[in-house]
Amino acid sequence: MPISETKSKIEISGNGKTQEETSVAPHSQRLDVRKTYKLYIDGKFPRSESGRYLKVNDANGKLIANTCRASRKDFRDAVVAARKAQEGWAKKSAYSRGQILYRIAETLEGRKIQFIENIKRNGIAEAEALKEFQLSVDRLIYYAGWTDKYQQVFSSVNPAEGSYFNFSYPEPTGVVSVVATENLSLLSLISVIAPVIAGGNSCIALVHPQNATTAIDFAEAIHASDVPGGVVNLLTGLKDELIPHFSSHMDVNAIVYCGKDAEEIKTIQTNAALNVKRALLWNQYDWLDSSTQNPYLIMDLQEIKTTWHPVGI
Repeated sequence: MPISETKSKIEISGNGKTQEETSVAPHSQRLDVRKTYKLYIDGKFPRSESGRYLKVNDANGKLIANTCRASRKDFRDAVVAARKAQEGWAKKSAYSRGQILYRIAETLEGRKIQFIENIKRNGIAEAEALKEFQLSVDRLIYYAGWTDKYQQVFSSVNPAEGSYFNFSYPEPTGVVSVVATENLSLLSLISVIAPVIAGGNSCIALVHPQNATTAIDFAEAIHASDVPGGVVNLLTGLKDELIPHFSSHMDVNAIVYCGKDAEEIKTIQTNAALNVKRALLWNQYDWLDSSTQNPYLIMDLQEIKTTWHPVGI
């Protein structure tokens, strides 16, 4: 359809002369610029290497987006990125990690309307969507405050006989894979990722395709908040396809599972035993309850290191 043109006369300043100006009149109708929902790996937004996609519908069954269907290769790429990023993230000062988590919360707050609309797409009432959003922001701030405190609380000087001190203190487990729940599209994701990265770990999270729009928008907030690439990786895909890889990969140190499916739990626990991977079931928590935020979730993904220091010699 050709663009219609209109002509008008304008006065050239100073001399009173006029000339014709061609202006472009807008179409009466135009196509929306639809957002492309990709994966989030290593601080980038790639498409799935398989080229596959999944449809995302709203609560009324209306198609709202296509999202990538992550593959085993996508997961392996995310593990490589997470492993590369984890050491540098763990070496950052606790204060710095806290500032970055706080920055994510600030970024979310600035995009409040967008996230509430995303949450509402799953049939959530506006008041409930607002509550979920506010709890999500508050949860990030809560764990931002714990980044420089949990080590003091959970470290210890141990009694020992001899001319030495004995210290125990927490260190991050390493690379953590996360399988989030299908409900509470934003809050459930943040409630798991925040304690994982607050403790210096990196993670790869599997998000249900129905929550893809919220999850990838959250990835954009992470991307804009000084989080180093690879610290958080988000994949949208099918659980029955990816859980076996999430739980068996030999370079993943722990897996957090938030569902209640007995077969999925059995698969995770069996595969985790192959390389003594820590398998955590966080499926008893109601993330809407503020009591579910606590430093013990950070400690679930810490290793206790003990050192000996001579004295009096």
